[in-house]
Amino acid sequence: MAQTTEHRPPAPAPAPARTPRTPRVHRAWSVAAVTFVTIIGAAAFASLPGLLIEPLHAEFDWSRGTIGFAVSVNLALYGLTAPFAAALMDRFGIRRVVAVALTVIALGSVLTVWMTAAWQLVLFWGVLVGLGSGSMALAFAATVTNRWFTARRGLVTGILTAAGASGQLVFLPLLSWLVEHHGWRPAAVTVALSALAVVPFVWLLLRDHPADVGLAPYGGEYAEKPAPVTGAARRAVTVLLKAARTGPFWLLAGTFAICGASTNGLVKTHFVPAAHDHGMPVTAAAGLLAVIGVFDVVGTIASGWFTDRFEARRLLAVYYALRGVSLLFLPLLLAPAVHPPMIFFIVFYGLDWVATVPPTIALCREHYGEDSAIVFGWVLASHQVGAAVVAFAGGVARDVFGSYDVVWYASGALCAAAALMALVIRRPARADGLTLR
Repeated sequence: MAQTTEHRPPAPAPAPARTPRTPRVHRAWSVAAVTFVTIIGAAAFASLPGLLIEPLHAEFDWSRGTIGFAVSVNLALYGLTAPFAAALMDRFGIRRVVAVALTVIALGSVLTVWMTAAWQLVLFWGVLVGLGSGSMALAFAATVTNRWFTARRGLVTGILTAAGASGQLVFLPLLSWLVEHHGWRPAAVTVALSALAVVPFVWLLLRDHPADVGLAPYGGEYAEKPAPVTGAARRAVTVLLKAARTGPFWLLAGTFAICGASTNGLVKTHFVPAAHDHGMPVTAAAGLLAVIGVFDVVGTIASGWFTDRFEARRLLAVYYALRGVSLLFLPLLLAPAVHPPMIFFIVFYGLDWVATVPPTIALCREHYGEDSAIVFGWVLASHQVGAAVVAFAGGVARDVFGSYDVVWYASGALCAAAALMALVIRRPARADGLTLR
């Protein structure tokens, strides 16, 4: 009898291993867009301090130094909170931290409507808005960039940094009009509402990590989402102590302190009252600050593009040197009306306003790797401490000398020092022990 063999179908091939999806338009760009909108919505709070000085001085008879102190507390807490916020984002996620921060900003802003004493301004605007804004400061942009992008990091950093300037552009003309025609209280309420308006965007559209949606970072390889990092405050302090043992940290912190002193502390806080001292209407001066915001967008995005292609420390030296020169000429340009030399200053200064951010973040990334977002948070803290000192000192100088001129000249000299400090920063050592040139 012939033997028969059973015919069995071949075993099915094993299913291929799961690979992350690669959409036509990478999700990282939509996350960056949500981050951009969020920073714009929160930027209203940064547009208001310079507009509050004269109205609060007129209504409550508080000195400019007292008002400047409240602004300085805001700026200092903005910076000192940032490194802890970066660590909190590692522990609890970006969405939760940013949503809570926006709510705190709105609460602090709206409470100022009922204040009657200077200490309440310090508490509401200085402490609450300072803590909230610091929790979603530039460390927010750095964290999003580091997690979602491997390629185009310089460009994305520039775009997200420019979001603050875009918010200034959107809100300054509106807030100055409200202050002039309806008083400062409606402007404070507008700040609160704008912060609350972006909370749904954050909660519904923002994602903490590419792995949450099965993707690799843009331009990189897929990696599983890391486990939450516990001990956020301890980690922030530990990273600071580690970075403080290196020379580049102190040079970056020093240059960025001067950056804050010459931008947020000086121009953003005192340009409007200084121009008003020379007879310029508040709305015109606020409009000039808004124009700075226009060119800041261009300058910061261009700086991000340059940072991908040129040595970051040399870019910083050029930016600080040009800023210092422009500030030395500003006292000669202030006048009752806007004239062409002032327009030239506004355009020139606007291009340089926060062009320093992309190369500073790049240098933090080069030297400190995975800890770079937290290190940048501490560098940002120095930025805001410098801004706080000048916000307060500028108001005192105006009370004592009757003019802001001495502050403009001092800031120009500081920028020259920052340019020299940037050139001293060494490149990180390679694995073979040599220093990159």
